[in-house]
Amino acid sequence: MTTRNHENLAQLVLDALQMYQSKSERGEAHVVQQKRESFLADALGLDKWIREGGLTTDNVNAFLTPYLEHSQHLHHPGFIGHQVAVPHEGAAIADMVHGVINNPMAVYEMGPTASVIERVVVNWMLEKTGWFTGAIDGFEHNANNGAGVLTHGGSLANLTAVLAARAHAAPDAWALGTPDNFAIIAPAATHYSLARAVSIAGFGQNAIRYAPVNDLEALQPEKLEQTFMEACDNGQKVFMVSANACTTATGLYDPIDEVAEFCEAHDLWLHVDGAHGGSALLSDKERHHMKGISRADSLTWDAHKMMRTSALCAAILFKDQSAMAGTFHQDASYIFYGGEDQIGFDVGPYAIECTKSALGAKLFWVLAMEGEKGMAKFVEKQYADTRAFYDFINAQPDFTCPYRPEANILCFKYDGIKDNAAQLALREKILERGNFYITTAEVGRVRYLRLSVMNPLTTLETIQKLLIEIRLCAAGLQG
Repeated sequence: MTTRNHENLAQLVLDALQMYQSKSERGEAHVVQQKRESFLADALGLDKWIREGGLTTDNVNAFLTPYLEHSQHLHHPGFIGHQVAVPHEGAAIADMVHGVINNPMAVYEMGPTASVIERVVVNWMLEKTGWFTGAIDGFEHNANNGAGVLTHGGSLANLTAVLAARAHAAPDAWALGTPDNFAIIAPAATHYSLARAVSIAGFGQNAIRYAPVNDLEALQPEKLEQTFMEACDNGQKVFMVSANACTTATGLYDPIDEVAEFCEAHDLWLHVDGAHGGSALLSDKERHHMKGISRADSLTWDAHKMMRTSALCAAILFKDQSAMAGTFHQDASYIFYGGEDQIGFDVGPYAIECTKSALGAKLFWVLAMEGEKGMAKFVEKQYADTRAFYDFINAQPDFTCPYRPEANILCFKYDGIKDNAAQLALREKILERGNFYITTAEVGRVRYLRLSVMNPLTTLETIQKLLIEIRLCAAGLQG
């Protein structure tokens, strides 16, 4: 295919994406309609394309049209489901640029511009956390500043935090293995990625001591001492505590400041999983939810949730830069061979990935177009809208909300449906109709419908229509 044909193909794809986004934003497409895997494989013609090739400007729509039609339409106002960003145009442009230049920037010389952007973006995030002072685009060494690295998702960020805390508590663990009596305290409502990280790091699931949470799944700091003593009585040495900012199911924040008090009293590493709720740090109105974060040792913070960045782009940030430096040890002379005179810096030694995409460029493009004040306004709008949705839903005689939201996540229940299985069936009916995409969560053994208000186009009118849809679907179930 000639360069001209490539340009024509790219233009056709761009036109299709623009139409896809416009129709989604106007609510003219289904949010999602689940189809069987065999149906999709046939509709996309996967076997033919793989076996024969031949995708050109003349036939690209035979693949692209069903691909987009049967995708999840995040730009649709009725997408109120998972905690995934409705991507900003800037992030999409950055993805396109990376797709062309393909600079894997774990090594500076393989992606110098992407490396510099990541360092500055990380410094900006550290500044919001209280772990960086000075010019964010300066590269002079300052031992008082923190450090961080971007990684492909919050799960890798949480794993990196566990490994850093292990290195801090047991410096010989890299060579000698994980101590078999170490333990981590985490809320009973902690994200499953932390449990995965604990086993991947070699501790085993018995190393997790789950601290009690209240009926809404927020950590109870007054019960941390009891959990700590139980671990000690069991012959375990607690070295780390994890807190949620915010919880995945309810969107409520653990009291970081009080947890920090406990950790400081026992000389324990405090990690905060702020994958979703860390973006409250951008807003003067909402950052109070993160009170005490400067006292933590590490923070996971995803840009692909509340900073309008396409997946994946997550940060693992450290208050002490030496903690990040001591996490991994490697000898790879074929790739890391720079000395004091080396130009630039390599981030590979501080990340799990050996090859890293230009993750910081995606967040940078969003910031470059919106500015940090624009990003703060977005967070404030989504949080405020969710509180308004709570007020409306909770005022309905046939709906119940178990709490007033702190973030942009809200659980609620249709009271005409009594048992958990029926609430799940109700959601399936809603999804079948294709006008809305919502999720569910079990809180205190009660199954609730759940909203993640990620799309700025989701309005009170959207929620009004959703409740009408819920009542209609519930009537069908009961009929």
